[in-house]
Amino acid sequence: MKNRLKDLRSENNWTQAQLAKETGVSRQTINAIEKGKFDPSLPLAFKFSKLFNLKIEDIFISEE
Repeated sequence: MKNRLKDLRSENNWTQAQLAKETGVSRQTINAIEKGKFDPSLPLAFKFSKLFNLKIEDIFISEE
């Protein structure tokens, strides 16, 4: 699954560690999601959605 997480994080001048702290996950998890190696759980996707004030589908894009 593709995502805009890195771009959104950069727009807010946050490090991976800062985003991880805001969402309650590890920096390694943020890194894996940004690289497309890990798809977030639905609760985590909702945290990103709320944090960036965007719909989940505006952050995560299906590769179908």
